[in-house]
Amino acid sequence: MKSKFYSALIISIAFAFTSCSEFNEVLKGDDYAKKIEKADEYYQAGVTPKIKYRKSEKAIEKKGPIRKQKFRTGSLQRSVALYEQIYQRMPKGAEGELSYFRIGKAYYYSNDFYMAGYYLAQFPQRFPFSAKGEEAMFLSAMCSVNNSPDPSLDQTDTELAIRDLQLFIDQYPQSNLVDSCNNLIDGLRFKLEQKDYESVLLYAKTANYNAAVTSAETFLEDYPISRYKEEVMRVAVENSYLLAKNSVDSKKAERIGNTIERYNTFVAQFPESGELSRLEKMIEELNDLNKELAAGKSNKN
Repeated sequence: MKSKFYSALIISIAFAFTSCSEFNEVLKGDDYAKKIEKADEYYQAGVTPKIKYRKSEKAIEKKGPIRKQKFRTGSLQRSVALYEQIYQRMPKGAEGELSYFRIGKAYYYSNDFYMAGYYLAQFPQRFPFSAKGEEAMFLSAMCSVNNSPDPSLDQTDTELAIRDLQLFIDQYPQSNLVDSCNNLIDGLRFKLEQKDYESVLLYAKTANYNAAVTSAETFLEDYPISRYKEEVMRVAVENSYLLAKNSVDSKKAERIGNTIERYNTFVAQFPESGELSRLEKMIEELNDLNKELAAGKSNKN
């Protein structure tokens, strides 16, 4: 058994060494027909996924037969090295066009979306009449989508992804990919919404009352039909109450009035809310405080 294992290992090592030697020979050589042949060979090997299948019948029934699908990064890297040489040698020809396009796609399949995005975004500019322009522009936008981070992180890449998808829609309004782009844009916009929602909650959690109220009102302007609308309006009322209560006397009356106005808006929009009784107690407290302020002014006069 061990001898079979070692024999297989030796064969694998020998094959890898031979393959590496062959690649280096082609890379360093001047035979561009051979470079094109091997670049295409490595590329096709790279974009053919390695698929691992589930063995359990229950897992197959629940999640499908494919457990994992990976692309061959080593083959893709070799294809990139050769395609770069081909493009440099033939930048205006059909071989150069295909090479530049496949460099971008090889990076894409390798999950290097920043490099892929660069090449795929440049492709329509370098080859404006290419039939591959639509695919390149879509994949460039998809690179931005893949670079979009979790909602808790900076969303610059998310905004860039929305822009790139919209540019694709504007450029190819009849494309069969437009619906996919619109769905992706909706998902990305919701990610921005989540980010802003979490910011509102963070200000409230850290007792930054003024910022919580301001960010809540900005959120409601930006996302008027948000699924978080009730919660954000509640945060606005609650933090407006806390801000008024903790203000200096000269600002209390105005802030109490603002809080009551926010509360009335909340009641009008969510008359069945489970938060009403708690918020109502806050308003009663502010009304009492308002009476005390009025009485204090009257006594001074």
